[in-house]
Amino acid sequence: MDIAYLFFLFFIYSVIGYFSEITYCSIMEKKVIVNRGFCLGPYCPIYGVGAVLMIIFLKKYQSDPIILFFMASIICSLVEYITSFLLEKIFKARWWDYSNQHFNIEGRICLKNATLFGLGGILIFYVFNPILDFMIHKIPHSIFIGITIFFFFVFLIDVMITVFTLSRLKIAQANFKKKDATEEITKMIRLEIVKNKNLVWRLLKAFPNLSEEDQKNALYKIKVYLEKRYEKKKKFSFFHH
Repeated sequence: MDIAYLFFLFFIYSVIGYFSEITYCSIMEKKVIVNRGFCLGPYCPIYGVGAVLMIIFLKKYQSDPIILFFMASIICSLVEYITSFLLEKIFKARWWDYSNQHFNIEGRICLKNATLFGLGGILIFYVFNPILDFMIHKIPHSIFIGITIFFFFVFLIDVMITVFTLSRLKIAQANFKKKDATEEITKMIRLEIVKNKNLVWRLLKAFPNLSEEDQKNALYKIKVYLEKRYEKKKKFSFFHH
């Protein structure tokens, strides 16, 4: 399996995971929930990571759905536990909390989610992956690589903006109504970005090492594009004052 293939699957399953989560949360909360996940875009990386790890390590169990179910539950629960632990240690707040669920461990993982992860593994190997593999093989390789590179930089810029914004915000668990602070934190990030409209520009300006010597670098091209847009915006603003 090459890196482009794995990242493509990571991105697609992150998107699928995002929409699955907001659908589930909306049903449970009996209202529309959209602010879920660490990033700003419509994807939850934790689902992408879990899916890719299953694809890499569990393919040999594909012929045995029972073992596949339990192994998928274990792998994804470990990913969820580690992610929860790291996010809390780094940002001093919890993105989710399952303390009110039966058979939970420190509120980070619970039996219900582990069961859903197992079912997710079954769906990935028997439904989604066959469809995605069929679609990928129908796309010319050069176009597939281009799509994957586009997804990569969309995701990279999103993560950079999110982390940069979080570093500016004073996040403390005491500031949130519930221990599960995903929705509130994501809302804070979005509001902060709206208040700082030139955030992307200033963020990319923080990477002075991207020089003209590396013009084939895609991130450099993004930076040049944003610089041109910024200059046009300044000229437009000047002529309309």
